[in-house]
Amino acid sequence: MIKDNQKVFNRLLVVIDAMITGLSLVLGYLIKFYILVKGPGPGVLPLRDYVSLLVFIIPGYVVLYYRMGVYTPRRTVKRRFEILDVIKANTVGMAALIIIIYLVVREFNYARSVLALFYLLNCFLTGLSRVILRKILQSIRKKGYNIKHILLVGYSRAAEEYVNRILENPQWGYAVSGFLDDHVPVGTLYKGVPVQDTIAALPKMLEEHDWDEVAITLSLRDYDYLGEIVGICEKSGVHTKFIPDYNSLIPTRPYTEDLMGLPVINIRYVPLTNMGNMVIKRAADILGSLFGIIITSPIMLVCAILVKATSPGPVIFKQERVGLHNKPFYMYKFRSMAQQAPEDERKGWTTKNDPRVTAVGRVMRKTSLDELPQLFNILKGDMSLVGPRPERPQFVEKFKEEIPRYMIKHQVRPGLTGWAQVNGYRGDTSIRRRIEHDIYYIENWSFWFDVKIIMMTFFTGFVNKNAY
Repeated sequence: MIKDNQKVFNRLLVVIDAMITGLSLVLGYLIKFYILVKGPGPGVLPLRDYVSLLVFIIPGYVVLYYRMGVYTPRRTVKRRFEILDVIKANTVGMAALIIIIYLVVREFNYARSVLALFYLLNCFLTGLSRVILRKILQSIRKKGYNIKHILLVGYSRAAEEYVNRILENPQWGYAVSGFLDDHVPVGTLYKGVPVQDTIAALPKMLEEHDWDEVAITLSLRDYDYLGEIVGICEKSGVHTKFIPDYNSLIPTRPYTEDLMGLPVINIRYVPLTNMGNMVIKRAADILGSLFGIIITSPIMLVCAILVKATSPGPVIFKQERVGLHNKPFYMYKFRSMAQQAPEDERKGWTTKNDPRVTAVGRVMRKTSLDELPQLFNILKGDMSLVGPRPERPQFVEKFKEEIPRYMIKHQVRPGLTGWAQVNGYRGDTSIRRRIEHDIYYIENWSFWFDVKIIMMTFFTGFVNKNAY
């Protein structure tokens, strides 16, 4: 079945890559000396000298492609990663070629510009060939050809998710033939995929059918049988993979580390626990808050005058919030409500048409101008330019009992703006959806993600219909 087809396909790829490598070097020479320069001048090596290099370059590049995983099956790999692997392999190959020609052999007559053109053309043409082949294969697979048939051992949430992804991506060319499970009745269907038999029938099923793959998708309660099932699959020679059913325990993207040969699964990856990332983010916060304070100081002065002139009480309102590592801090805002007793202020959320909000305060809230003093919180280190919005202690106590993973947001500094806010989740909106966006931000942080959120804030974050 597919195993034989994969061998043929890999051999075809080797032939195509060899042809592209040779063509790229010849084109590089022709472009240099017949398009950029009108003919090779005196002292220029003829084309045959460059072609003679292909005796070493082509097998060297094929071996390099193999060693760097360019020929591994790419059904489910995103296109950009496949092209990136091609570029990486070409970069290593070019570095080796330059070292051999100029440092080992010490032949300086080979034009560096030709080698540079060879590198660029080979990356482009090889990458283009992969894109074309991928399109052709995806079209073939959508028509029901070149399909990998898979048997799932175990019915679990992981098995359902695996089936979902395969059905959503027919271009991968996978077909799930059925499940084996001891707890779900035979004949039960999940999106058209049947439970065919019990797990005890696995040896017989492997003898009677030529499966391309077996995916072990046991539920947690059946993990005692994992070693036995792996042994049966290995004995049959079928390609086997394990899809762990830990979503109920680890509902996120875990990562592994090697502890002297012992694999350790970290439940959550938080980029901002890295010291380098922490320094970058804190430096950006200091510079950004200083810049913000300077730029907005005239606006803050006007807001302060209006607050003082239209309502008795202090200009700045400070309120206790919960920040990094669950530590409380006082967050600053321009006062937008009539002055209240502390016990009244703690009672609840601001609601639509809240009578406590002043006329000036309503405008400031709608435009988020009341938040500008938080630039000083950022400069102090209580907050960040971007991060989950901080909440009051009484609501933290409430939400941590009601919403799973709520407290994860306190693994980073709270922010003036955040991923949830630029997606519309502020004010009287779903706390659960807000936390989902906060966790996505925490797990996917990068400097450029922060830049994106700040840019989105200017277009979507300041004026908000949910801000009362």
